[in-house]
Amino acid sequence: MPGTDRPTDPTAARDAWFPRSRRSAWLARRMLRELLDTVPGGQDFLEVGELLTSELVGNAVLHSGMPGRLIRVSFDVDDTRLRIEVHDASDHPPVPRRPAATDGCGRGLLLVQALSLAWGHSPRPNGIGKVVWCECGPHPIGAAT
Repeated sequence: MPGTDRPTDPTAARDAWFPRSRRSAWLARRMLRELLDTVPGGQDFLEVGELLTSELVGNAVLHSGMPGRLIRVSFDVDDTRLRIEVHDASDHPPVPRRPAATDGCGRGLLLVQALSLAWGHSPRPNGIGKVVWCECGPHPIGAAT
């Protein structure tokens, strides 16, 4: 694109390690925004990508139960999908719940299911714990697909 220093590569990836801290979801969303700024059409993934990142990182921080362990967040994006992976040190698989209307939490994985093209989990290769991942398409929440 003339007049811009923005890369034109249609694919990009980034990953980082974060502490088990409430601030980590914010840091991961910032990393996602910076990544999406480097990809043509990347902003089309931003709204859903930030929400899914918040849910997966928040779950890792809340439920991994391993004090002192870090969590790893990785993103991979092309023109058709954004893949989000969150690695933590817990072997316990994520289980979607059906919270009561008055429950203050427990809806995160339901949002992940509803907004993702696909999601799942697996043991971490060459490590302790698991990877929880999801993929989303380039559409804002509420947009016709």
